[in-house]
Amino acid sequence: MNTQLRVGLFFGSFNPIHIGHMIIAQAVVDSGQVDELWFVVSPQNPFKQNKNLLHEFDRYDMVQAAIQDQPKMKVSDIEFSLPKPSFTVKTLAVLSEKHLDKEFKLIIGEDNLSNFHKWKNYEQILKHHQLIVYPRPNSTPPKIDLSEQIEMINAPMLHISATFIREAIEKGHSIKYLVPSEVDYFIKSKNLYL
Repeated sequence: MNTQLRVGLFFGSFNPIHIGHMIIAQAVVDSGQVDELWFVVSPQNPFKQNKNLLHEFDRYDMVQAAIQDQPKMKVSDIEFSLPKPSFTVKTLAVLSEKHLDKEFKLIIGEDNLSNFHKWKNYEQILKHHQLIVYPRPNSTPPKIDLSEQIEMINAPMLHISATFIREAIEKGHSIKYLVPSEVDYFIKSKNLYL
């Protein structure tokens, strides 16, 4: 019997974390596929160069604020100390080495499946880790057969983007209901995204 704790890893810049992220995270936890979910705050996505990217510590603190009352959710800064840009395969290897008592699963959107074969050492990821996939609008089928390693979960499809939220803040509009109230407070208290 496998006694390893099953941990779902939800990677992202979380710039800022919003209710779309939180709803997906809750759906993953409720699916029974994981015992815990870790938000992995990425310092820099190899595919995205973003001049509006807040400092990683601020983004980490926002995630921490968002999940403070969620016992099954944690935030990880593992990538802050890894070479940049950070690649998922390296992060998974470091975490697996560090936490022998845990089985790590990768949480990705269905839209990322079609490009999964372009990820650095994607075969190695699939060999050692299961993918938990949440639905995304306008997704195309993957170009490689991933059926063995995929667990599809049911989650609402929300059209909320961090870009929309940042633009709303710049215009002086309310972001109430778009982000957890603790995140709204954090952003206002530090005058972020202005």
